[in-house]
Amino acid sequence: MSDLKIGVLGAGVVGLTTAVELQKEFRQAQIDVVADKFYEDTTSFVAAGLFRPGTSFCGPTEDITRKWISDAYYYWDEIRKTAEAPDAGVTQMSGYIFSSKFPGLVRNHYIEKIVPIYRSATEEELSICPGNWKYGSYFTTLLTECSRYLPWATKRFTANGGKITTRKIENFSEFQNQYDVVVNCTGLGSKFLCNDYKIVPMRGQVLKVEAKWIKTFFYGDYDTYIIPGFESVTLGGCRQYDSYDLSVNKYDGMAIKERCEALLPSLKNAKLVAQRVGLRPHRDPVRVEKELVNCNGSKLKVVHNYGHGGYGVTVAPGTSLYAVKLVRESLSGSSKL
Repeated sequence: MSDLKIGVLGAGVVGLTTAVELQKEFRQAQIDVVADKFYEDTTSFVAAGLFRPGTSFCGPTEDITRKWISDAYYYWDEIRKTAEAPDAGVTQMSGYIFSSKFPGLVRNHYIEKIVPIYRSATEEELSICPGNWKYGSYFTTLLTECSRYLPWATKRFTANGGKITTRKIENFSEFQNQYDVVVNCTGLGSKFLCNDYKIVPMRGQVLKVEAKWIKTFFYGDYDTYIIPGFESVTLGGCRQYDSYDLSVNKYDGMAIKERCEALLPSLKNAKLVAQRVGLRPHRDPVRVEKELVNCNGSKLKVVHNYGHGGYGVTVAPGTSLYAVKLVRESLSGSSKL
């Protein structure tokens, strides 16, 4: 039995996916997840989870970014094809994105050649929703609902011998004699843990409503979206740069409701289930890289995997697989492999 020990900091979609993948790569190692927030307390839990990376999303290079996105799509799609898909919260979904302003808003160079369908909306389809829609696209993609995925991934992780520790993370030096390598998936927490001034909170608020008749997603000029999930429909949204406010803002809620009902009038009959707020960890570029961190004179091997902004659920598997590769490189000189 190897005595290799790896710590994963953070238990959102990025942290848990990374931990599960580390178990596959290092089957004899002890993998631990250390975090102070789980399930509904994570930003991942707020996300609607539709696979649609923003066209401004970027890693260190164009090639790496595209690999993260394609790896992530096929990872989620493999889960979708299994009997566990409903428990994991993964399903296939189709819908529309409309714009009254720019044709570029309805295109997505990252996924147009990955998803099974991505085409221009017909004239008839542009009139499905009220509004002066001039441009539109119809596409089929995937949805991962973290209210199901996070518990499912946790169950897989612990069933394979993984340990979870509830603890607030203050400094990397806490782990210098505990792990051979640490994978940092603390999202917005990395701003303080790493003194990383490139990471900025992007506040988002969504409404969850009961509207079982809605089976198709809709986007209107990006700032308005309606995304059906397993139990409820997510209405959004907002992007408030550099805001740390986690409280529900009634004015944001009213604006979201008004915009979504204008896009899909049948929502006026939908029952409000909940309002949720999350702080997206925005960073340009997303940071997935190795670092030797100085801890009281000794060096701790760290692999960072954070800064996904509003696309953590979308791209988590892609950056997690990349982070596992970096862990392997970090440990390549170790006799414990």
